[in-house]
Amino acid sequence: MKKIIPLLMVLLFGVTSCKKDPVNPPSDTNTTLVGTLTENKTLTADKVWSLKGYVYIPQGITLTVEPGTKVISDVSEKGALCVEKGGKIIADGTADKPIIFTSGQSTPKPGDWGGLIILGNAPTNKPNPTIEGGVGRAFGGVDENDNSGILRYVRVEYAGIAAFPGSEINAFTFGGVGKGTVVDYCESYYANDDAFEFFGGNVNCSHLVAVGTADDDYDFDFGYTGTIKFAISKRDPQFVDMGDAGNGIECDNDGTGSVAIPLTKPNLQNFTLIGPIESNSLSNHNLAMRWRRGTAFNVQYSIFYGYMKGGFSIESDISAGYFNTGLSTMFNNYISSVDTVNTIKTSSTLLTKENMLALCTKQGTIITSSQVKPFDNNFQTISSVVNGQWGAIPSGSSIWTLGWTKF
Repeated sequence: MKKIIPLLMVLLFGVTSCKKDPVNPPSDTNTTLVGTLTENKTLTADKVWSLKGYVYIPQGITLTVEPGTKVISDVSEKGALCVEKGGKIIADGTADKPIIFTSGQSTPKPGDWGGLIILGNAPTNKPNPTIEGGVGRAFGGVDENDNSGILRYVRVEYAGIAAFPGSEINAFTFGGVGKGTVVDYCESYYANDDAFEFFGGNVNCSHLVAVGTADDDYDFDFGYTGTIKFAISKRDPQFVDMGDAGNGIECDNDGTGSVAIPLTKPNLQNFTLIGPIESNSLSNHNLAMRWRRGTAFNVQYSIFYGYMKGGFSIESDISAGYFNTGLSTMFNNYISSVDTVNTIKTSSTLLTKENMLALCTKQGTIITSSQVKPFDNNFQTISSVVNGQWGAIPSGSSIWTLGWTKF
């Protein structure tokens, strides 16, 4: 859905650990990517590269991006980069030389361009699906070990254009991506739609960061079954999708809430999701976790804090049944919200709030009205408040966000 950008949005609401680089447009057409690649290509760090419109990496073609490389979107034709089934991207940066995909505008803002789309041959629960956002490319298959390449130390800034209402490109979109693919140390910065969205597949990810997302930070659909470890999100109180509710996590089995298999069941470990917290936050800031249409879930060792309308919500009878029977779990987590009455909530007739509280308590999850932050300014868990091994940066561990992220 089309996003409305608040005029007074604060784009830098925290500490920036990577300096803002000036936008330097490419000096010649040799640095502009357009259409469908016909041969393997390497983007070198000594140049600034440009995406002109939708750029595709088809089957059998590999795009390699050197550490420290910057790729911007053309201003006149908003770009997006799509790795098709059988194509590969090797974007293997480092903490001191991250790879940055960003806006080509001199004064960037969310929605300046599309984003990264990775499509693979891993299973989904939809027959012959095609990816949204006006791309229309097929994804999904039967190869759980499918390999679409490497995304490591990659930051995507100001992405998220809407091709048409209800069909947007996210900062990172994964469609049927298999567990042979490496996704580690990736950040979405001010996405105008979702930060990370997974349509089926089973790719495992770690060390993900979402800052200032308009819609959902982590969105799962179409039978995603992978594991994500160590993830952070931080919301901006004055920026949100004005046409939809912005959540930390949103999850569906599919758009109809069917029992199609593979069942959407993300396995999430060591998350720290931070809501907007402030009482004057825009009204569409919503929930920490929204388990919606017919989905299952496993959530462990995580912290959910400061969301405006609740922390843990189950919104269908099928999803409620999975939690009641133990197919879904909520082990060893800390959940609070600004709306202390609805820290946990359900719209299912099969599961009351009292049932949810009892199940959470049995599984070691703390539901609290406390507004004491269980983490410090570096997102490291404060062990005196919660178990020191919970959250994205457990107490005493290295601060893995340093050097390559932007807050």
